Amino acid sequence: MSTQQDTIYIVIATDNHYAILLAALLKSIEQNHKSGERIEFYIIDNGITPENIGKLKTILDPAAYGLHFCDMKKVLPKDMVLPVDGSALPFVAYMRMFAPYIIPAEAEKVLYLDVDMIVVTDISKLWHTDIGDYMVGCVQDHSAVVSCEWAGIRNYAQLGLSPDTKYFNSGLLHINAKAWRAANIPEQIIRCSEENKEYLSLADQYPLNVVFANKWFELDPRWNCKAILDINDPYIMHFIDIKPIYKSYNGSKFYQDTFYKYLNMTPWANYSPKSNYVRLWRKIYYKLIKTTSKLLNKTHT
Repeated sequence: MSTQQDTIYIVIATDNHYAILLAALLKSIEQNHKSGERIEFYIIDNGITPENIGKLKTILDPAAYGLHFCDMKKVLPKDMVLPVDGSALPFVAYMRMFAPYIIPAEAEKVLYLDVDMIVVTDISKLWHTDIGDYMVGCVQDHSAVVSCEWAGIRNYAQLGLSPDTKYFNSGLLHINAKAWRAANIPEQIIRCSEENKEYLSLADQYPLNVVFANKWFELDPRWNCKAILDINDPYIMHFIDIKPIYKSYNGSKFYQDTFYKYLNMTPWANYSPKSNYVRLWRKIYYKLIKTTSKLLNKTHT
């Protein structure tokens, strides 16, 4: 019988459109996990169809892996209104901040992974990384610092931050779950977003970097390697821009081939990349949802 001490907890959030990415990610973790711990996956689900949930449940051996689906509407506190930024990132992106709340209460830590990732080494190496007294461990973003003009924190000076303050990518989080809950980090993130709404960018990556400025553990950069940069010897490949399921994919060919290697071990085998129009319509759809949400929020305030 597996105990909490030798169980790895991983949270991933997605909608139905990216169920295919989730399939490849799950398979990549399973194929490279050799150290024996049981892994419990908690999927924050924003509308994955029953058909796709059925397919996803066939990917992992239930004797060694648990797969739990948590409805996003039930994860999000009823009185909480999610911030609206100008990006096309879906609201499900904000769900990473609730990762410590959907795992067992006795679990001391949790890993959050973006759905557009592929793990090419044993995830237990990340799980057993000691982040000391820090509440969260992350990888520095390729934008590097808060003063970066195309990412970063535009009002860093007003917040009292030095321009060379390091800026992390929120796609991978190694979280001290008990400390996170004790500090009520979601409430801090929402408050920060509201107080700085004119500067919000990249969904919750902005408030996370504000809340944890100079207070995060820097992980080995190989744990979050962007496909557009084609970094050698990655531990985790991250498809932050155009996903490998589209014909317009413009990242590393090696990363894309690795993605399909694992995808072809799932019910989505022999998938053909879709037209870029599908990607563009998806971005428009999310922007419309955000615009509608912003209008509704104004109506109720």
